[in-house]
Amino acid sequence: DKTVIRAARLRAERARLATARRWGLRSAPLVAPPAPVTKPRITTRDGFEVDGHEEKGLPPVFTTVPTDKKIVFLTIDDGAEKDPAFLRMMSELRIPYTAFLSDYLIKDDYGYFRKMRDRGIVLDNHTLHHPYLPALSYARQKHEICGMQDVIERHYGKRPALFRPPYGNYNEDTLRAAKSCGIRYAPIWNEEVFVDHWEYREWDRELHPGDIVLSHFRGREDWKGTMTDMVRRFLDKVTAEGYAVARLEDYL
Repeated sequence: DKTVIRAARLRAERARLATARRWGLRSAPLVAPPAPVTKPRITTRDGFEVDGHEEKGLPPVFTTVPTDKKIVFLTIDDGAEKDPAFLRMMSELRIPYTAFLSDYLIKDDYGYFRKMRDRGIVLDNHTLHHPYLPALSYARQKHEICGMQDVIERHYGKRPALFRPPYGNYNEDTLRAAKSCGIRYAPIWNEEVFVDHWEYREWDRELHPGDIVLSHFRGREDWKGTMTDMVRRFLDKVTAEGYAVARLEDYL
């Protein structure tokens, strides 16, 4: 019955709006479209080959996923801040994100990120100690990347397919090492969101369909606010511009 379906949808929308208001959002986040059956072809950043990485079968480095849908992807790095309110907020709002973790920052509380995993969040690789990788030998880079693969598998049960080089800096050795450790993709980012501002990689300073947005696990020691403040800024902006937040892994 169409009337029953409309009534159910209206109730769901009212519940979503009530949850959004409880977390201080201006409006309810938009719902992302279903994941594509055929995944888009991921190339190196800006759609061009970088140093022949594609030809060598190395993990592509990219800032945007090819799509015409008004979606963006939220990725959060490091793991220093372990805010319980952040877990509740993202779970209640049903906002997907991808975590790129470094062992030296998460080892004091592996359990926090286990709760994240149990909520369906994918935990990915950001090296053991967050070094500037291009300054290291191939062997040391491989230790940093493969070592973090081992940590995530040991504590969370699965070796990641995604790796983000610290600071977004890498060389061919980085990608060769990542491939040897089982990495398939090396996403970086097109925008970065903080508690009090955004930063942009592109000259137009705008969101684009498929953009990857970076943030960090940070709190008041580093920011003028909390993780939930950051999420509020992020969601208010993307929602106002007509974007939904999608799950990165669904497009890879």
